[in-house]
Amino acid sequence: MQATSARGRRAAAGRPKTGKPNPIDVHVGSRVRLRRTLLGMSQEKLGEAIGLTFQQVQKYERGANRIGASRLFDLSRVLDVPVSFFFDDMPAEAAAAPVDDDEAGGGFEERSGGYEPDPMAKRETLELVRAYYRINDPSVRKRLFELTKAVANSGMVEAAE
Repeated sequence: MQATSARGRRAAAGRPKTGKPNPIDVHVGSRVRLRRTLLGMSQEKLGEAIGLTFQQVQKYERGANRIGASRLFDLSRVLDVPVSFFFDDMPAEAAAAPVDDDEAGGGFEERSGGYEPDPMAKRETLELVRAYYRINDPSVRKRLFELTKAVANSGMVEAAE
């Protein structure tokens, strides 16, 4: 009976009392999805490469299932990125989230004041990046890049005034 209690505590560790996924698991999953989609790989193909069903890949990408160390290593090899890639650009709120139910004072969203998803994981961003790299002429790409930066900076200046 004691082993079951310990296992139950381990399974619950890292999950806020609301039952929502741990923000670190959500971030890591979003980075898996980002890299998979940038490579043009389906969930099914990724699953086949690491011995999972596409439903299991979906759960990893949503953060519903935590990715173990050996699985993360497999993912890094298949997606051709270092393991650290999955932790890059982690929001401070996710990194500071408690890992034990006893420490959690409620759901992640209550503590963070509203979590904004990573813009790099949005479909719009992925489509924009893919379209950008379909521009064959490097000088045209560079001019578009400079134009985009200028428009973004002018919007920031106007907002500050």
